Amino acid sequence: MDNSLLKQILREYEEKRQKAIFEADIRKKDLLKVNPRLSEIEKELSNISIQTAKAILTSDKKQKENLLLSLKKETNNLLKEKKNFIKELTSDNNYLNPHFECKFCSDTGYITKDNVATMCSCLKQRIYDIAYNKSNMGNLERENFSNFNVRLFSDKPNKDLYKSDISPRENINLIKEKSKNFIENFDDPEEKNLVFTGSTGLGKTFIINCIANEMLKQGKTVLYQTAPVMLDSIIDIKFGKENSKFDLIDNILNVDLLIIDDLGAERTNDIKITELFTIINTRLLNQNHKITKTIISTNLTAPELFQTYTTRIGSRLAGNYRFLRFFGEDLRFKKSKKEA
Repeated sequence: MDNSLLKQILREYEEKRQKAIFEADIRKKDLLKVNPRLSEIEKELSNISIQTAKAILTSDKKQKENLLLSLKKETNNLLKEKKNFIKELTSDNNYLNPHFECKFCSDTGYITKDNVATMCSCLKQRIYDIAYNKSNMGNLERENFSNFNVRLFSDKPNKDLYKSDISPRENINLIKEKSKNFIENFDDPEEKNLVFTGSTGLGKTFIINCIANEMLKQGKTVLYQTAPVMLDSIIDIKFGKENSKFDLIDNILNVDLLIIDDLGAERTNDIKITELFTIINTRLLNQNHKITKTIISTNLTAPELFQTYTTRIGSRLAGNYRFLRFFGEDLRFKKSKKEA
């Protein structure tokens, strides 16, 4: 990991954390100004905190227990009154609390459990986005299932042209359904990985971005690599031609969702095929005792994939991946005709 990059990101985290705390403080002060009773409750709670601290120091065990019990009851009553009071003013139960972007780490970047701090998925994703995803996943905000327009796909079957009894629209609806199943069952070890096959302009990247969007909402990490760049980078790192500031190989093997785009566009050789097998196989073996999934996108047909790569890779794909074939008209060409 590049320490300067990590420090830069953590500074960003601290700034947005402090901003959220500051804004919560402003909301609280505004309410206290116009609502005297809320101000009184805050003062009483503060006073109880001081009394509780003093009670803990008392030597009389029975007196301590009674006092702490009384203070706890009083605190609960005040908190209940405060909650009901705020409920009358706003439907937001967390109105007075800082609105952190990440509910898991409260915008610290780390989660502490049993006195052990681990990097939050949001911080990992921020690093991935800067190091790998910036140029690959730039349309996530607008490419999601809510913007999915099946009407762009023809509803007319053409068996001779598409080698299928169903229409492109029926097919894309099936792909959408299976993609949603993939998202919903991501943590199920029985849920298969995905291979998207089909020519360019048929919606493969759009669906991938839809899936990536949903996984990010669930707090999963997503790493997007084109096959040519990924394999060249791995080989350069292993042969010492490139310094991996971002632990590329480790991240590829351990990220929750790895997206390998444009498989088959790279110049294949034995070394690249070996590295590809290692990636696919290692992620299937679940060596880190966590569920990881992979989506592969390719312009090659399923038979062409098996011809291009070794039987070892073919067997892993056949046994552990669901193949989804995209077909229809080139959507980019179709859109340009519509705009013209």
